[in-house]
Amino acid sequence: MDLAELWAIFGPGFSGAVFGTGWWFWVDAVVCSSVQVPFVHYLPGIFASLGALMFNCVRKEDIDYSPYDEGEWRLKLWLFIAYVVAFVSLAASVGLLIQDSVVKTGPSTWTGVAGVFQCVFVLIRYTCQRFKWANVLDIALRVRNAHWHTLHLQLRYML
Repeated sequence: MDLAELWAIFGPGFSGAVFGTGWWFWVDAVVCSSVQVPFVHYLPGIFASLGALMFNCVRKEDIDYSPYDEGEWRLKLWLFIAYVVAFVSLAASVGLLIQDSVVKTGPSTWTGVAGVFQCVFVLIRYTCQRFKWANVLDIALRVRNAHWHTLHLQLRYML
């Protein structure tokens, strides 16, 4: 079994675990906070999850270029909006982290850090699921094995 087949089997579970870890950070910060966390602090994570949902609405086969397809620009616009939503949510969580560290009367800094972790893990989850990291690892292992094989042959001829 090669890495691509293993990733096809375990990749969705791993992606779901990463998504759950991001939300676990946020729930932990809200539960452990000594003051009530305002609803504004919830929005970056909600919008990051919405961006991930927008990504998942697009099939990978639909992204392929077709010169006769008129609806491709709609798909690319949808993905662009999804990227904007995801990265604006990450920027908002960083802004709230800075606000939490400067203002002493609001939630603790851990709440801001957990918000950033939440958005980062949601975006990592998208990256893990959408891209075939197994193909990248498989190519890297082949290059490494080919490199060691040629190095071994070179050393053998030198001795």
